[in-house]
Amino acid sequence: MMHASRTGHSGFSESTEEIKPLTEEEKKEQLAKIQERLKQKKAERIEQEKKELVQKEKLRRKQGKELVAVKEQHEMNEMKREAERKKREKLEEKKAKERVREQIARDKADRAAKFAKTAVPPPSIPAAASKPTEVQKKEYTQTKLQIRLTDGSTLTNSFEAKEPLAAVRVYIEVNRKDSKAPFSLMTPFPRKVFTDEDMTKPLHQLGLVPSAVLTLTKPQL
Repeated sequence: MMHASRTGHSGFSESTEEIKPLTEEEKKEQLAKIQERLKQKKAERIEQEKKELVQKEKLRRKQGKELVAVKEQHEMNEMKREAERKKREKLEEKKAKERVREQIARDKADRAAKFAKTAVPPPSIPAAASKPTEVQKKEYTQTKLQIRLTDGSTLTNSFEAKEPLAAVRVYIEVNRKDSKAPFSLMTPFPRKVFTDEDMTKPLHQLGLVPSAVLTLTKPQL
């Protein structure tokens, strides 16, 4: 084969030329060519591997960006859902307070209407009566209460004298801003802590008419 490549003969029978062995110079030249081809193939393989690494890195970065985008979108959706939930809770709380206020107003109106129907006009005193007029104790129909909260702030409101103390408690629970903690009601002077049984008693019976100061204190066990 070496002879065919050197002489161009396709059949050995056609040539009677003696095949000369390669000289040292020719051997070195052939070896150098082989080494050069191997070196070139190695360089091509290294270049191909570099290209593949670059492509893999580009793909990795692309996938990383897509993953970050998906994560950010998920977090944004969660934030939107949380904001909507808080908005619904505030709206529901506002509606609940409005319902309580409306119920209190209806109860007051009903009690006022019942009181107006059952009220008996005072007897008239004849003009010719010569006896001195007796001073009658005034009956108050309303009372003004000042309520001191736990943080030092106050609430002030007017109530019907015949409303139960429970109505005052409901008013405090709806309008207070200091805390949501449970509480009892008391008068500082004279000091008196109201019990659960007092909640059904009218304000005038508890000595809270025509005005009084109430203070929030820790629940009484």
